[in-house]
Parts: sequence; structure tokens; C-alpha cells
Amino acid sequence: RIMLFSLITNLEKLDVILASASPRRYEILKKAGLDFKVKINAVEEDSSKHDPETLVLANARLKGEAIAHEYPHALVISADTIVVADEQVMGKPVDEKDAFRMLRILSGRSHRVMTAFGLFINNYEQNYFDLVRTEVIFRPLSDDEIWAYISTGEPFDKAGAYGIQGQGALLIEAISGCYLNVVGFPLSRFYTALDSFLQRFVF
Repeated sequence: RIMLFSLITNLEKLDVILASASPRRYEILKKAGLDFKVKINAVEEDSSKHDPETLVLANARLKGEAIAHEYPHALVISADTIVVADEQVMGKPVDEKDAFRMLRILSGRSHRVMTAFGLFINNYEQNYFDLVRTEVIFRPLSDDEIWAYISTGEPFDKAGAYGIQGQGALLIEAISGCYLNVVGFPLSRFYTALDSFLQRFVF
């Protein structure tokens, strides 16, 4: 069976490492046919950047650089996803009250999901970063609906306290942009970026 990733120049000559512990990113890339290993390094994410786009790009860089330094001959893929409403960055909720606060803010309005991803080959001193934005619109939610969703346990490992690929889909009225970006990894943009990135090299 031919996978689209087999069409990318030079990919078969590289060990590929995903520098992310996200099960969503793992599943997206595996289903698409990419052959890779997962390696993670416990780096402290950068929370000093006030601009959301700068923040998510900085965190994607931090995650990738740590692994690329350990595996300089490999192609390392990193990513970071944030949810932004009124320029307020929403990470993963710390408890039920925090999840309720986030979902109450998102109720009946639009917000942005931003994923930054990085590509690294340290041996060649090359890297590439990109940022993908998707607009998500929640329908108006009652407090009962929010608490019922929180009781599923689904919000607690997800930025913005919801998962569009699970029961969180019941909360969403519409999206504009890449669906998989909201899940956690913008696969189509990544594929075209990877193809362009690897054409730089002669191995």
C-alpha cells in the first residue's frame, strides 16, 4: 500500500522522531502513514511571552530543540497547541472549577485554536516553523451542560478544556479552518511543509 508520505523526497533516509507526548498527534500521524518514534524531554514551557502567536511558536521550538540536540541526525517534529479567547491563552484546566471557567468563557462565541509546529535536522543546522489558526464557534451552553461535560473527564488533558474529536463536538456550532488543527496537529499544512523542507537536502 502506497502512503502519501512515501512521495516526500528524502524522508525514507531519515529516522523520524515526534517530540510530543500528545496521544492526538500520535494518532493523527500514525493514521496518515508516517513512520516515527516518540521521544520527549521534560522542558519547561515558556510562559513569558504575552503575544499568543509568539508563545506557541516559542514552545514548539523549546520542545523540538531539546530532542534535536539529543538526536542530531534525525528529523524531529515538535508542536504546541493553544486556545485563545480575547487574547487570553487557555491551557489545560487544573481542576473542575478551572474547566468550568474556560467553558463558560467559550460558550456562545468564537475563539482561535493555534498550533505551531517545528521541523529540525540539527546535523544540517536546519529548522522550520509554521503556525496554523482555526476559528471555532461554540453554541450557547447552559451550566448543566458544562458540568455534565466536565463530569466525562474529557476536558482535563486538553487546551481550552474541550476535545472536538470527542463529546466536545456536541458543544461546537461551527469551525472555519483546519479541523485536525483543533484536534492538535494541522496535518495537511504539515505534509506540504515537510515536503518543501526536505527538498533542501542532499543526503
